[in-house]
Amino acid sequence: MATTQLPVDALNDQRVVELSIQGMTCASCVGRVERKLGKLDGVEASVNLPLESAVVRVPASVTDQQLIDTVEATGYGARVIDQEQSDGEHAEHTPSLLGARLILAAVLSIPVLLISMVPGLQFPHWGWVVFALSLPVVTWSAWPFHRAAAINARHLSSTMDTLVSIGVTAAFLFSSWQLFTDPAMTQHTGMSMSDHSLYFEVAAVVVTFLLLGRFLEASAKQRAGNALTSLLSLGAKEAHVLRTVDGERVEVTLPATTLIPGDEFVVRPGEKIATDGVVTEGHSAVDTALLTGESVPVEVGPDDAVTGATINTSGRIVVRATRVGSDTVLSHMGRLVSQAQSGKARIARLADRISAVFVPVVLVIAVVTFVLWLVLSGDLDAAFTASVTVLVIACPCALGLATPTALLTGTGRGAQLGILIRGPQVLEDTRTVDTIVLDKTGTVTTGTMAVDDVVPLQGATAAELLRLAGAVETASEHPIAQAIALHAAAVDRLPEALEFSSAPGGGVRGVVDHRIITAGRATWLERNGITPSPEQIAAFSAAENAGTTAVWVAVDDAVAGFITLSDTVKGSSRDAIGRLRTLGLRPILLTGDNRAVALQVAASVGIDAADVHAGITPEGKVEVVRKLQVSGATVAMAGDGVNDAAALAQADLGIAMGSGTDVAIEAADLTVMGNSLEQVAQAIELSRRTLATIKGNLFWAFFYNAVGIPVAALGLLNPMLAGAAMAASSVLVVANSLRLRSFGKEGRT
Repeated sequence: MATTQLPVDALNDQRVVELSIQGMTCASCVGRVERKLGKLDGVEASVNLPLESAVVRVPASVTDQQLIDTVEATGYGARVIDQEQSDGEHAEHTPSLLGARLILAAVLSIPVLLISMVPGLQFPHWGWVVFALSLPVVTWSAWPFHRAAAINARHLSSTMDTLVSIGVTAAFLFSSWQLFTDPAMTQHTGMSMSDHSLYFEVAAVVVTFLLLGRFLEASAKQRAGNALTSLLSLGAKEAHVLRTVDGERVEVTLPATTLIPGDEFVVRPGEKIATDGVVTEGHSAVDTALLTGESVPVEVGPDDAVTGATINTSGRIVVRATRVGSDTVLSHMGRLVSQAQSGKARIARLADRISAVFVPVVLVIAVVTFVLWLVLSGDLDAAFTASVTVLVIACPCALGLATPTALLTGTGRGAQLGILIRGPQVLEDTRTVDTIVLDKTGTVTTGTMAVDDVVPLQGATAAELLRLAGAVETASEHPIAQAIALHAAAVDRLPEALEFSSAPGGGVRGVVDHRIITAGRATWLERNGITPSPEQIAAFSAAENAGTTAVWVAVDDAVAGFITLSDTVKGSSRDAIGRLRTLGLRPILLTGDNRAVALQVAASVGIDAADVHAGITPEGKVEVVRKLQVSGATVAMAGDGVNDAAALAQADLGIAMGSGTDVAIEAADLTVMGNSLEQVAQAIELSRRTLATIKGNLFWAFFYNAVGIPVAALGLLNPMLAGAAMAASSVLVVANSLRLRSFGKEGRT
């Protein structure tokens, strides 16, 4: 068996083991596994149902095999997850097998339903055909429910699966008994429902609908486990390592995974930096948006630290590796995502909480009904019929349909609106959320730099300054240069720049209309012998302190002015913030940018200055969310970058903007496929509406069963009428769920 690389706590000699758990179906399974593992001396376990995993902190005296044996003794499968081979870990838990069971059930249930309910489709002895078609559905297709019910029965407990298994089995066995004791009962065609006591269609249709819900759940679980893989795949695959051969330094292309600390490697424009390190040669601008979420590239030169997986946007640099493999920032962020997901609060589904009490009560009532009828009437057939009617009327068709039909309709409508909801637990989260943390770049703002103002200081008008600067910036690949060039080109036709030169991380220089134009940072001006006056420096600094990025422009080696740029606030952000407030949410802004920029953005969208956190690292974002949670807030987090992934996973409700990275989407509970913050508010509204529908369905389904069971026990219903009434309750639940299709069509529904 493969063994996990285990971190060791030096203070108490503990290690952390991650287990894959097979066979869990509900919150009660999670609690049972945690309690069993917790009985081992010094063991603390956190079980995650969606990921089908457990993070277990154990002392050195407890072996991996003891953990596995404990879980297996509880009735579930377990194995240690090898981090080196985790990509294929959950292959056996894909929804493909459930899909096969669902397809078989659907294909066979349709003719069963039609033949049983439509007299015109019946033929002599049709009951035997219906029996044969139903048998694979209630055995192989329904096997997950029967297996889970058996496991729970071993531990004297019950869940939704227990209800399904008992109801389906009762309907099928009672119908089979009726058919075998009276083989000629369906020898005639065109029989109405009142002419026979066969309920094969009840068993088959219940299994089909509930398998659909289980299949949707399994698909969501599979997606939930992909965040770590998506994150780690962002790193560079190759590195151009410098090696000394015959006294000369040559480049050798090697897999990035073979790098060791001290290796020097070359990074050209447009390439990813292979691992964390320090620049030893060259100057460039590095796009760190992948990790920091900020749109302005960071200027780097010798002795500056760089991070693996970020992108070199301009000059050639040489980097000396300092951290490799699991020590890199990227790997650390992967661990943050994994830990935050594993530590999420567990949510018991409403149907399971109801069934924990409902099933034992139904079984007792069925037994008591049988005994009382047998004692009081002495009629074995009447006693059996009454007790089976209780089980049929208690069969959780409507109760089981309550969640999957509403979820199917709600998520389907959400998909039409560009909103993806992972599952029922997400809906419960939206009900209690009272605080929403918003990442600035890409969520509140566009994440793209744009020119704000052109400030002439001497010798040129604003229009002329923009025209000259735009001409020389056109030849540069730097994102800021491109923003200036695009803005200038939209205003006027740009002349050609001659004798162009540039310095990565510094600026550009060229001849435009026979004048020497220099644009860039203060250090670039100094290298070209240009010195701004104190008054010019003061104006430049004031612009930067106001929350913009400023670029100097000099004409013929004399400062002519500067151009300011900033990240553009999305047009819909202010209205969206107001809409979130009406939902009872307090908006909080997080950014890795400086405070001046953050305050400017907050003011423009209506977020209080006290709720702004600037200069925040990815780890800092997680910490802000944790502090809010400790203070009693239920936190939603909206973001779109890799740097947001851990915070999205830590939050009670993670909302990813679909225009962002795959890892952010995988770590989130809700995904909006557009880039408008308005969709975030709409997603919360839809989730709350879907949850309210599920709760309404559960109430009426349970109320129906609570009323129907005593009527059945008194012998006032026969199994056929019970089946018909049960079908009617299912229609009611489905009809209520379908109302979600109108969400968003009339205002904010």
